[in-house]
Amino acid sequence: MAADRLNHKNFIIIKKYIIIITGIILMALAVNLIFEPMGLVTGGVSGLAIVVKHITEILFGMGIPVWFSNILFNIPLFIIAIWLKGKGYIIPVLAGTIIFTIALYIIPVYNLPLEDKLLGALVGGALTGVGIGLVFSVSASTGGTDLLAMLIHDRCRHISAPQILYVIDGVIILAGAMVFGINNALYALIAVFITTKFSDGILEGLKFAKMAYIISDKYDEIAAEIMTSMDRGVTGVYAKGMYSNRDKKMLFCVVSKKEIVSIIEIAKKIDQNSFVIISDVREVMGEGFIEYRQ
Repeated sequence: MAADRLNHKNFIIIKKYIIIITGIILMALAVNLIFEPMGLVTGGVSGLAIVVKHITEILFGMGIPVWFSNILFNIPLFIIAIWLKGKGYIIPVLAGTIIFTIALYIIPVYNLPLEDKLLGALVGGALTGVGIGLVFSVSASTGGTDLLAMLIHDRCRHISAPQILYVIDGVIILAGAMVFGINNALYALIAVFITTKFSDGILEGLKFAKMAYIISDKYDEIAAEIMTSMDRGVTGVYAKGMYSNRDKKMLFCVVSKKEIVSIIEIAKKIDQNSFVIISDVREVMGEGFIEYRQ
């Protein structure tokens, strides 16, 4: 039994790091194959590193590699984090930063033959969004501006970490606009938008469903028909009509998108006066949908 628990724990740890490495590789691919060659600065330490590389190329004829700047900018942040929060806090972040730096170093910088910068912004944003979503889904981080925002938040509790992060990344994007031009900055903003949508999709769940609320005096018949013909569970919630001042039951049922038409047809067939409300649901866990596994 103890051996099984140990094996299960090791499996979870291995799975976590596979997810982290996969996500970080996707992020590094976006930087080295799209953002750096196209001059798209989307924020973060990697974005700042792209700006530094371009400036040092102009000044010295040889730019500082993005991977080197990435680790260089993170060192003082790690020192401050250890001082303020201790080694235990920084170890997981340090691991993510090191993996990201190695990925930036190994993956060659190559300008993909994309037709235009809009397509590059879309592809790069998608890669980054999926990568960030995977990393954040296991409560990991790659350091950089995320870590800086958390450190500032510890000293300025009245300002949220996301708000601080928006300001920091906004300054970096502005620096990118000054170096690469306003057109590139606008494409970078498109990439940021796509990144946010994809990362939110990973974190919030891609398995969309529908929630149906049904208010009817014939709730027993409607519930029985749904359970019989659709094999879906239905829950009745006691409610009170404030206009009629009568106690009644409100039914609610979670179904797939393609089943919502059947729900409406059943409710209206049994009671033409039934009141049906449909809302969106994300990532339903339970029988008939996603089974949760630790």
